[in-house]
Amino acid sequence: MVSTEATSTLQQLARRHLWMHFARLSAYEEQEIPIIVRGEGCYVYDEHDKRYLDGLSALFCVNIGHGRADIAQAGADQAKQLGFFTNWSYAHPPAIELATRIASLAPGDLNRVFFTSGGSEAVESALKLARQYFKLAGKPRKHKLIARETAYHGTSLGALSATGITALREPFEPLAPGGCHVPATNLYRLPEGVPASSLAEAIAHRIAFEGPDTVAAVILEPVQNAGGCFTPPEGYFQRIREICDEHDVLLISDEVICAWGRLGEWFGADRYQYQPDIITTAKGLSSAYAPIGAMIVSDRVAEPFLSGAASFTHGFTFAGHPICAAVALANLDALERERVLEGVRSGEPVFRAMLESLRDLPIVGDVRGAGYFQAIELVKDARTKESFTAAESDSLLRGFLAGELYRRGLICRADDRGEPVIQLSPPLIAGPEQFAEIEAILRPVLGDAGERMGCKA
Repeated sequence: MVSTEATSTLQQLARRHLWMHFARLSAYEEQEIPIIVRGEGCYVYDEHDKRYLDGLSALFCVNIGHGRADIAQAGADQAKQLGFFTNWSYAHPPAIELATRIASLAPGDLNRVFFTSGGSEAVESALKLARQYFKLAGKPRKHKLIARETAYHGTSLGALSATGITALREPFEPLAPGGCHVPATNLYRLPEGVPASSLAEAIAHRIAFEGPDTVAAVILEPVQNAGGCFTPPEGYFQRIREICDEHDVLLISDEVICAWGRLGEWFGADRYQYQPDIITTAKGLSSAYAPIGAMIVSDRVAEPFLSGAASFTHGFTFAGHPICAAVALANLDALERERVLEGVRSGEPVFRAMLESLRDLPIVGDVRGAGYFQAIELVKDARTKESFTAAESDSLLRGFLAGELYRRGLICRADDRGEPVIQLSPPLIAGPEQFAEIEAILRPVLGDAGERMGCKA
């Protein structure tokens, strides 16, 4: 346990020097900054040694769970042998071995792996690759990308052009040109009489509107994170694959969250049975024990870069770092050895049943998601699906839910990048005991929230 004196010092230093990401720094002027000091399994501990159930895997990352000495040791062992060498025109064994391992697990002919330091870099790499691919193919006008409304694809300027959240884009405009958006697969909010099949057709219509000779790629998550775990309707990705083939457009599966067992398969594309041209990934690749991401590319897309003077003139200093690659290999070993993906597939019905049981609360409008990636949409009136105003949502999420759930020992995400939702994405080693703990905290807190907001059953 951190001493009281050290605790006070940490708070003071954090307030003075640490710029936390996506945080309203003013919120911590009169309250403690949550300082997490250690983790074990599905739990983390703060500076006061209070235990929390990590219902978000830190940030959809720690798939194997916290405190794995074997994974940490893999990094330490590699550091002793080769602490760092670049992948810029050089190779080293950990990067070679990890690329080979990833290619063996990826669907279809995705055999070429380009490493990054994280998810935004993986998406940025894919968008740049799509543009250069078509230039080499003699189609230089193909540069636009189509993504979905409310979708989050990263924070770099290129990735922000794919991100469909106005509040995240506006402060940094003008962005890289060419980003276009279509409706997300929010089946709960699909207008009455509008068929679910229209969601895939919206992509065909947008390609036609923009001009097929200008569109390079469609980028989609298997289950969309922002907005609250939107799952696809039946046949959605198969139809999009057909549309992309018809118009010579690359299909990018953004699996920064969904890969490495989060949905019960190595990749979300496996769960929904479609073949992308490129997969972007990060987070669970190393269970966040070290920062690493990857862009996984099909043989067809890689082919123009394999002859002559062609070069993908793009890279990052620390991408494919030998320590990070060694850690990722140890993580994949553990996921396979301990049959973690099988555990997600067997645990998903139990997890989902617990969340569905909360529908008797007036504030619960929808429960959706896949695998260990689930969300609860919160509503003012469950019968009419009436949502909250922006001010009400801010009061509900930031003013009450986020703090109260944390105070009671549950880390999850109270998110307003769309309608207000609670997102839950525990480590993949979670089971019935953790699901019961989540319910024991969620039920009374959501009940209180419904009363505070005057929700109608």
